[in-house]
Amino acid sequence: MTLGRWNPWREIDTLQHQINNLFEDTRLPSALFDKDLSKVPAAEIQETEDAIHLKLELPGIEAKDLDVQVTENAVYVSGERKSETKTEEKGVTRSEFHYGKFQRVIPLFARIKNTDVTADYKDGILNLTLPKTEQEKNKVVKVNLEQSGN
Repeated sequence: MTLGRWNPWREIDTLQHQINNLFEDTRLPSALFDKDLSKVPAAEIQETEDAIHLKLELPGIEAKDLDVQVTENAVYVSGERKSETKTEEKGVTRSEFHYGKFQRVIPLFARIKNTDVTADYKDGILNLTLPKTEQEKNKVVKVNLEQSGN
């Protein structure tokens, strides 16, 4: 029987590597187990007094291949990035492009008027302007600053 030294730092390094890989994965959580799903589009959200502005990065997708649905609390985007078929007789093709269907649900932190949403899609960037409801615009919360009786 051979004895070896136990190095606890090696296990910590392995765990750190696994955690880093988990946070670098930008796909849906179920995609961790199903490698056939395409990556979800990157999003950027900006809130102003009157609206929420949502920007989604969707390069290589035509507007007709997108489905955008908006509720008062969330935005649902789905679509399909179709692969280009190439015929080559010789050589090897390697691709880092992601093809296939994707979907993403983005919860909103304020209620919006989903009947007044405007959209602009240009150069693979989808810009949505989501106007807030009047209740959300005028929402003020009073903070109680009672002092303790010590």
